[in-house]
Amino acid sequence: MRNRFVIFTVIVVASIAWGQTQSAPSSSAPSTGSQSGSQQSMPGMDMSGGASHHDMSNMKDMPMGDNDKDNDSDASAHAMHSMEGHMDMGPHMKMTSLRPVKPGDAARAQQVVDEARKVSEKYADYRTALADGFHIFHPELPQKMYHFTSSRYAIEAQFRFNPEHPTSLLYEKHGDDYKLIGLMYTAPKRFTEDDLDQRIPLSVAQWHEHVNFCAPPASMTPAEKRQAYLGHNAQFGLRGSINTEEACDAAGGRFIPVVFNWMVHLYPMEKDQAAIWSVERQHGDAD
Repeated sequence: MRNRFVIFTVIVVASIAWGQTQSAPSSSAPSTGSQSGSQQSMPGMDMSGGASHHDMSNMKDMPMGDNDKDNDSDASAHAMHSMEGHMDMGPHMKMTSLRPVKPGDAARAQQVVDEARKVSEKYADYRTALADGFHIFHPELPQKMYHFTSSRYAIEAQFRFNPEHPTSLLYEKHGDDYKLIGLMYTAPKRFTEDDLDQRIPLSVAQWHEHVNFCAPPASMTPAEKRQAYLGHNAQFGLRGSINTEEACDAAGGRFIPVVFNWMVHLYPMEKDQAAIWSVERQHGDAD
Protein backbone atom coordinates (compact mmCIF):
# COMPACT_ATOMS: atom_id res chain seq x y z
CA MET A 1 0.00 0.00 0.00
CA ARG A 2 2.79 2.40 0.93
CA ASN A 3 4.54 1.79 -2.39
CA ARG A 4 1.46 2.84 -4.33
CA PHE A 5 1.23 6.09 -2.43
CA VAL A 6 4.92 6.70 -3.09
CA ILE A 7 4.63 6.00 -6.81
CA PHE A 8 1.81 8.42 -7.46
CA THR A 9 3.01 11.07 -5.03
CA VAL A 10 6.39 11.27 -6.77
CA ILE A 11 4.76 12.00 -10.10
CA VAL A 12 1.93 14.24 -8.96
CA VAL A 13 4.05 16.37 -6.65
CA ALA A 14 6.56 16.76 -9.47
CA SER A 15 3.81 18.26 -11.62
CA ILE A 16 2.58 20.55 -8.86
CA ALA A 17 6.07 21.84 -8.13
CA TRP A 18 6.67 22.96 -11.69
CA GLY A 19 3.46 24.96 -11.59
CA GLN A 20 4.84 26.84 -8.60
CA THR A 21 7.78 27.99 -10.70
CA GLN A 22 5.54 29.43 -13.41
CA SER A 23 3.65 32.69 -13.41
CA ALA A 24 0.40 32.90 -11.45
CA PRO A 25 -2.57 31.23 -13.16
CA SER A 26 -4.64 33.39 -15.44
CA SER A 27 -7.80 34.85 -13.98
CA SER A 28 -9.60 33.65 -17.09
CA ALA A 29 -9.24 30.01 -16.03
CA PRO A 30 -12.68 28.51 -15.48
CA SER A 31 -13.85 27.85 -11.98
CA THR A 32 -13.74 24.17 -11.13
CA GLY A 33 -15.45 24.36 -7.79
CA SER A 34 -13.76 23.44 -4.57
CA GLN A 35 -10.17 22.27 -4.59
CA SER A 36 -11.12 18.66 -4.03
CA GLY A 37 -8.71 15.81 -4.50
CA SER A 38 -10.54 14.56 -7.55
CA GLN A 39 -9.76 17.78 -9.35
CA GLN A 40 -6.13 16.73 -9.42
CA SER A 41 -6.70 13.11 -10.46
CA MET A 42 -3.91 11.96 -12.70
CA PRO A 43 -5.39 10.78 -16.00
CA GLY A 44 -5.20 7.04 -16.36
CA MET A 45 -3.91 6.30 -12.90
CA ASP A 46 -4.47 2.90 -11.33
CA MET A 47 -7.70 3.08 -9.33
CA SER A 48 -7.61 -0.54 -8.23
CA GLY A 49 -6.73 0.34 -4.67
CA GLY A 50 -9.82 2.43 -4.00
CA ALA A 51 -10.86 6.06 -3.93
CA SER A 52 -8.01 7.18 -1.68
CA HIS A 53 -5.56 6.53 -4.50
CA HIS A 54 -6.93 9.38 -6.57
CA ASP A 55 -7.23 11.94 -3.77
CA MET A 56 -4.32 14.18 -4.63
CA SER A 57 -4.95 16.52 -1.72
CA ASN A 58 -4.16 13.63 0.60
CA MET A 59 -1.36 12.08 -1.43
CA LYS A 60 0.78 15.16 -1.63
CA ASP A 61 1.06 14.98 2.16
CA MET A 62 2.12 11.33 2.23
CA PRO A 63 5.72 10.42 3.14
CA MET A 64 7.94 10.15 0.08
CA GLY A 65 10.35 7.56 1.42
CA ASP A 66 13.38 8.01 3.63
CA ASN A 67 13.11 11.80 3.52
CA ASP A 68 9.93 13.75 4.10
CA LYS A 69 7.69 15.22 1.43
CA ASP A 70 9.45 18.58 1.45
CA ASN A 71 12.45 17.03 -0.26
CA ASP A 72 10.31 16.22 -3.31
CA SER A 73 8.00 19.23 -3.26
CA ASP A 74 10.34 21.22 -5.54
CA ALA A 75 10.74 18.54 -8.19
CA SER A 76 9.98 19.45 -11.80
CA ALA A 77 6.73 18.82 -13.66
CA HIS A 78 8.38 15.88 -15.29
CA ALA A 79 5.22 13.82 -15.70
CA MET A 80 3.29 16.69 -17.29
CA HIS A 81 6.03 17.38 -19.83
CA SER A 82 6.45 13.71 -20.60
CA MET A 83 2.78 13.07 -21.26
CA GLU A 84 2.84 15.83 -23.89
CA GLY A 85 5.71 14.28 -25.83
CA HIS A 86 5.27 10.54 -25.63
CA MET A 87 7.09 9.70 -28.83
CA ASP A 88 10.36 10.80 -27.21
CA MET A 89 10.08 8.18 -24.47
CA GLY A 90 11.58 5.20 -26.28
CA PRO A 91 12.00 2.39 -23.72
CA HIS A 92 9.64 4.21 -21.34
CA MET A 93 6.67 3.64 -23.64
CA LYS A 94 4.96 0.32 -24.22
CA MET A 95 2.49 0.07 -27.07
CA THR A 96 0.20 -2.67 -28.26
CA SER A 97 0.97 -4.17 -31.63
CA LEU A 98 -1.39 -3.78 -34.54
CA ARG A 99 -3.13 -7.07 -35.20
CA PRO A 100 -4.53 -8.51 -38.42
CA VAL A 101 -8.11 -7.46 -39.03
CA LYS A 102 -10.70 -9.99 -37.88
CA PRO A 103 -14.32 -10.19 -39.01
CA GLY A 104 -16.36 -7.74 -36.99
CA ASP A 105 -13.43 -5.52 -35.94
CA ALA A 106 -14.44 -2.58 -38.12
CA ALA A 107 -18.02 -2.68 -36.87
CA ARG A 108 -16.95 -2.90 -33.22
CA ALA A 109 -14.54 0.02 -33.62
CA GLN A 110 -17.19 2.09 -35.38
CA GLN A 111 -19.61 1.52 -32.50
CA VAL A 112 -17.03 3.04 -30.16
CA VAL A 113 -16.55 5.99 -32.50
CA ASP A 114 -20.30 6.55 -32.80
CA GLU A 115 -20.70 6.65 -29.01
CA ALA A 116 -17.63 8.86 -28.66
CA ARG A 117 -19.10 11.34 -31.14
CA LYS A 118 -22.22 11.63 -29.01
CA VAL A 119 -20.03 12.29 -25.98
CA SER A 120 -18.08 14.92 -27.91
CA GLU A 121 -21.23 16.69 -28.95
CA LYS A 122 -22.52 16.67 -25.38
CA TYR A 123 -19.31 18.15 -23.98
CA ALA A 124 -18.43 20.57 -26.77
CA ASP A 125 -18.98 23.25 -24.12
CA TYR A 126 -16.43 22.58 -21.38
CA ARG A 127 -18.79 24.05 -18.78
CA THR A 128 -21.09 21.07 -19.31
CA ALA A 129 -18.18 18.76 -18.54
CA LEU A 130 -17.42 20.64 -15.32
CA ALA A 131 -21.07 20.51 -14.32
CA ASP A 132 -21.08 16.73 -14.88
CA GLY A 133 -18.17 16.16 -12.53
CA PHE A 134 -15.15 16.30 -14.82
CA HIS A 135 -12.21 18.18 -13.30
CA ILE A 136 -9.29 19.85 -15.06
CA PHE A 137 -5.97 18.21 -14.33
CA HIS A 138 -3.79 21.11 -13.14
CA PRO A 139 -5.64 24.01 -14.83
CA GLU A 140 -3.00 26.40 -13.47
CA LEU A 141 -0.28 24.90 -15.67
CA PRO A 142 0.16 25.90 -19.33
CA GLN A 143 -0.43 22.75 -21.37
CA LYS A 144 -0.79 21.80 -25.01
CA MET A 145 -3.80 19.67 -24.16
CA TYR A 146 -5.86 19.67 -20.99
CA HIS A 147 -7.33 16.50 -19.50
CA PHE A 148 -10.78 16.97 -17.97
CA THR A 149 -10.95 13.79 -15.91
CA SER A 150 -13.83 11.95 -14.27
CA SER A 151 -12.74 9.98 -11.22
CA ARG A 152 -16.03 8.10 -11.33
CA TYR A 153 -15.49 6.96 -14.91
CA ALA A 154 -11.83 6.14 -14.20
CA ILE A 155 -12.93 3.76 -11.47
CA GLU A 156 -15.64 2.28 -13.69
CA ALA A 157 -13.01 1.62 -16.39
CA GLN A 158 -11.22 -0.66 -13.95
CA PHE A 159 -14.12 -3.08 -14.19
CA ARG A 160 -15.92 -2.56 -17.49
CA PHE A 161 -15.72 -0.60 -20.73
CA ASN A 162 -18.41 1.95 -21.56
CA PRO A 163 -17.56 4.17 -24.55
CA GLU A 164 -20.12 6.68 -23.25
CA HIS A 165 -17.92 7.18 -20.18
CA PRO A 166 -14.38 8.26 -21.15
CA THR A 167 -11.88 8.66 -18.33
CA SER A 168 -10.85 12.04 -19.72
CA LEU A 169 -12.05 14.64 -22.20
CA LEU A 170 -9.23 16.29 -24.13
CA TYR A 171 -9.39 20.04 -24.72
CA GLU A 172 -7.16 22.66 -26.29
CA LYS A 173 -7.30 26.09 -24.71
CA HIS A 174 -8.12 29.04 -26.97
CA GLY A 175 -8.08 32.28 -25.02
CA ASP A 176 -10.73 31.98 -22.33
CA ASP A 177 -12.37 29.01 -24.03
CA TYR A 178 -11.62 25.30 -24.35
CA LYS A 179 -12.11 23.35 -27.58
CA LEU A 180 -12.83 19.64 -27.32
CA ILE A 181 -10.54 17.62 -29.60
CA GLY A 182 -10.78 14.08 -28.29
CA LEU A 183 -11.40 11.54 -25.55
CA MET A 184 -9.20 9.22 -23.54
CA TYR A 185 -10.15 5.74 -22.38
CA THR A 186 -8.20 3.75 -19.82
CA ALA A 187 -7.92 0.11 -18.80
CA PRO A 188 -6.26 -1.64 -15.85
CA LYS A 189 -2.51 -2.08 -16.08
CA ARG A 190 -3.02 -5.80 -15.37
CA PHE A 191 -4.82 -6.23 -18.71
CA THR A 192 -3.28 -8.37 -21.43
CA GLU A 193 -3.46 -7.34 -25.07
CA ASP A 194 -6.27 -9.86 -25.51
CA ASP A 195 -8.20 -8.04 -22.78
CA LEU A 196 -7.64 -4.71 -24.50
CA ASP A 197 -8.72 -6.19 -27.82
CA GLN A 198 -12.08 -7.00 -26.23
CA ARG A 199 -12.58 -3.28 -25.50
CA ILE A 200 -11.34 -1.84 -28.78
CA PRO A 201 -9.99 -4.04 -31.61
CA LEU A 202 -6.20 -3.94 -31.74
CA SER A 203 -6.36 -4.11 -35.50
CA VAL A 204 -7.66 -0.52 -35.31
CA ALA A 205 -6.37 1.09 -32.10
CA GLN A 206 -3.03 1.02 -30.30
CA TRP A 207 -3.05 1.43 -26.52
CA HIS A 208 -0.02 2.62 -24.60
CA GLU A 209 1.32 2.64 -21.06
CA HIS A 210 4.27 4.34 -19.36
CA VAL A 211 6.94 1.94 -18.14
CA ASN A 212 10.47 1.62 -16.72
CA PHE A 213 10.31 4.68 -14.49
CA CYS A 214 13.33 5.27 -12.25
CA ALA A 215 12.73 7.84 -9.51
CA PRO A 216 15.88 9.68 -8.41
CA PRO A 217 17.44 9.18 -4.97
CA ALA A 218 15.54 10.90 -2.17
CA SER A 219 18.80 12.50 -1.08
CA MET A 220 18.91 14.72 -4.18
CA THR A 221 18.15 18.41 -3.78
CA PRO A 222 15.17 19.86 -5.68
CA ALA A 223 17.52 21.48 -8.21
CA GLU A 224 19.35 18.20 -8.75
CA LYS A 225 16.05 16.40 -9.29
CA ARG A 226 14.92 18.93 -11.88
CA GLN A 227 18.16 18.35 -13.77
CA ALA A 228 17.90 14.59 -13.32
CA TYR A 229 14.39 14.58 -14.80
CA LEU A 230 14.57 17.25 -17.47
CA GLY A 231 18.22 18.05 -18.08
CA HIS A 232 20.01 17.50 -21.39
CA ASN A 233 21.48 14.24 -20.08
CA ALA A 234 18.51 13.24 -17.92
CA GLN A 235 18.90 9.90 -16.21
CA PHE A 236 15.63 9.54 -14.35
CA GLY A 237 11.93 9.51 -15.14
CA LEU A 238 10.04 8.85 -18.35
CA ARG A 239 12.68 10.53 -20.51
CA GLY A 240 15.74 9.37 -18.63
CA SER A 241 18.50 7.11 -19.88
CA ILE A 242 17.88 4.62 -17.08
CA ASN A 243 15.31 2.04 -18.12
CA THR A 244 16.18 -1.13 -16.21
CA GLU A 245 15.83 -2.06 -12.55
CA GLU A 246 19.50 -2.97 -12.36
CA ALA A 247 20.64 0.42 -13.63
CA CYS A 248 18.16 2.18 -11.37
CA ASP A 249 19.41 0.30 -8.32
CA ALA A 250 22.99 1.12 -9.25
CA ALA A 251 22.09 4.82 -9.44
CA GLY A 252 20.39 4.70 -6.04
CA GLY A 253 16.95 5.25 -7.51
CA ARG A 254 13.58 3.57 -7.05
CA PHE A 255 12.33 1.50 -9.98
CA ILE A 256 8.65 1.49 -10.98
CA PRO A 257 7.91 -1.00 -13.80
CA VAL A 258 4.52 0.45 -14.83
CA VAL A 259 3.46 3.97 -13.82
CA PHE A 260 -0.09 4.41 -15.08
CA ASN A 261 -2.89 2.33 -16.55
CA TRP A 262 -3.30 1.52 -20.22
CA MET A 263 -4.49 4.55 -22.20
CA VAL A 264 -5.80 5.24 -25.68
CA HIS A 265 -6.81 8.54 -27.27
CA LEU A 266 -9.65 8.84 -29.75
CA TYR A 267 -10.45 11.82 -31.99
CA PRO A 268 -14.05 11.05 -32.96
CA MET A 269 -14.81 14.24 -34.87
CA GLU A 270 -12.17 13.49 -37.51
CA LYS A 271 -13.35 12.17 -40.88
CA ASP A 272 -11.22 9.10 -41.58
CA GLN A 273 -10.08 6.15 -39.49
CA ALA A 274 -6.40 7.05 -39.63
CA ALA A 275 -7.09 10.46 -38.10
CA ILE A 276 -9.63 9.14 -35.59
CA TRP A 277 -7.16 6.62 -34.17
CA SER A 278 -3.98 8.57 -34.95
CA VAL A 279 -1.07 7.21 -32.95
CA GLU A 280 1.17 10.17 -33.75
CA ARG A 281 -1.41 12.66 -32.56
CA GLN A 282 -2.21 10.83 -29.34
CA HIS A 283 1.48 10.72 -28.53
CA GLY A 284 1.88 14.47 -28.77
CA ASP A 285 3.60 14.98 -32.12
CA ALA A 286 0.66 16.92 -33.54
CA ASP A 287 -0.21 18.91 -30.41
